Amino acid sequence: MIFSRPGKRAASAALLFVLLCAVSVYAFTAGNYDISAGRVFAVIFEKITGVSFAETQNMDRVIIWNIRAPRVIMAVLAGISLASAGAAYQGCFRNPLVEPFILGASSGAAFGAALGIVFPEAFLAVQASAFVFSLAAVSLSYFLAKNKGEAPAVSLILSGVIVGSIFSAMVSILKYVSEDTQLREITFWMMGGLYYSTWGDIPVNAAVTAFCFMAVWGLAWKLNVLSMGDDEARSLGVNPEKYKLIFIVAATLMTSVCVATVGIIAWVGLMMPHAARLLMGPDNRFVIPVAAMMGAVYLIFCDTVARTLTPAEIPIGIITSVVGAPFLIWLLRSRSRGMFS
Repeated sequence: MIFSRPGKRAASAALLFVLLCAVSVYAFTAGNYDISAGRVFAVIFEKITGVSFAETQNMDRVIIWNIRAPRVIMAVLAGISLASAGAAYQGCFRNPLVEPFILGASSGAAFGAALGIVFPEAFLAVQASAFVFSLAAVSLSYFLAKNKGEAPAVSLILSGVIVGSIFSAMVSILKYVSEDTQLREITFWMMGGLYYSTWGDIPVNAAVTAFCFMAVWGLAWKLNVLSMGDDEARSLGVNPEKYKLIFIVAATLMTSVCVATVGIIAWVGLMMPHAARLLMGPDNRFVIPVAAMMGAVYLIFCDTVARTLTPAEIPIGIITSVVGAPFLIWLLRSRSRGMFS
């Protein structure tokens, strides 16, 4: 149901924020080591203010602050990045089935990560290599599609498919020549997961995500104009090529830094913008922040399920795909074009 009144939209956004806080607290308490919400708040308060509580134990501090806190924060950042990037891409391409990896960001990152794993001494670290090649893949897709100063949406999508196929083939070659332990590491990286998240990953991810998200959200009204088509945008005084490039660069930076840290997590960038449109309508000024909060909630939930469902942790990409496939079936059978009208 679409809430068109400002009051209902604000109430919906507030409820989503409360849900995000509640899910985050639950993620801190869920797991094999039993921790109450009170002890979670006590440890966080102690770390922020320096005031310690007698009831907090050293094991609580290690699990809450060193293990679970980075995972929860990275889940929030990854959810914001993928969901808002998906909304930006869908608006630019006027295609409801576009997601953040359409221009080859995931396959490029996979190739970079595989290089870092198979040849650790000859290439950059896995995260840095994944980030560089993710940006390189999207840049190559854009320049292949560009013709006479313009990059039509169809050409961008086709070039993204081509570049993605090339990098996927190179990943397969690296899998073929890798050792068993390296092959296993590549496979698990491509499934996505937050199990390697540390406090060292937070500053760069937070800075890039915050800057790019604010840029996309601040230009959301331009994205509304682009969603009408290039000719309509020009008639309203908006340069479609200029703003397409801005949105693609911002969305790609968010996606690349996210994928480089947590691996390939599919469906979030496809599902969350649609869910936000169903709730808020087609106006991207409301869709982008709501989709970002939904993405954060969804990834925290999926990560909690991934690490608590079985004794051995399940890669989060499997959880998101299990939920995402039925959603795509519903999307294909629904009148999704009405979300953009």
